Amino acid sequence: MRAFKEAHAAYGERKIPTAAHASYLINLAARSPQIYQRSTATLLEECQRAEALGVTQVIVHPGAVRDAPVAAGVKKVARALQRICRALGPAPKVRLLLEITAGQGSCVGCSFEQLDAMLQAAGEQRLGVCLDAQHMFAAGIEWTTEKGYDETFRAFDRVIGLRHIEAFHLNDSKKPLGSRVDRHAVIGEGLIGLQPFGRLVRDARFAELPGYLETPPLKNGSESYRVGLRRLRSLL
Repeated sequence: MRAFKEAHAAYGERKIPTAAHASYLINLAARSPQIYQRSTATLLEECQRAEALGVTQVIVHPGAVRDAPVAAGVKKVARALQRICRALGPAPKVRLLLEITAGQGSCVGCSFEQLDAMLQAAGEQRLGVCLDAQHMFAAGIEWTTEKGYDETFRAFDRVIGLRHIEAFHLNDSKKPLGSRVDRHAVIGEGLIGLQPFGRLVRDARFAELPGYLETPPLKNGSESYRVGLRRLRSLL
């Protein structure tokens, strides 16, 4: 913990934003009471750990309903978020962000309407949204054209409100629009391509928001983050 805090503090005024991605095993929409309780407790622990480290955001996939109705799953997610936020106390520093999902299987949170329903039902001020570029694309949200980009963020503003976007995941896609499959690609090497990211990184509305890469390794096995960052910066 000390090493992390010292390394982060070394950036001084240029301190980079930090986020923790919650475990993929967490399922706040689970039909099983045991899985639901464990998931809620685990996410609370992740938020408490982030608080102790000084990590400002915890990002979580809401979960999957399996064979239960989507509406029931959305309500369960909201109840879990309420419990977690209240257990964190009145003034935690960490923000808890719901990540839009690709809609794979029975995952909930793959539309702006579902995310809004969770946020509204939870009614907690410390909740926000993380928009994943690949997940939106896979969920059938066409944000990659000029017209589609404008329509996407108008729709988000109408349904949820742009102020609720607190982070982006910048990932290209191995799967086509509307595939509902969560498969990331290196920036500029997938079916989204490089140019659509230009609109996003140049959008003044989001200039102060963090964008995190979750891209797979290059073909030679090395990490792709340096390549992805260089490509994204070239679009500025």
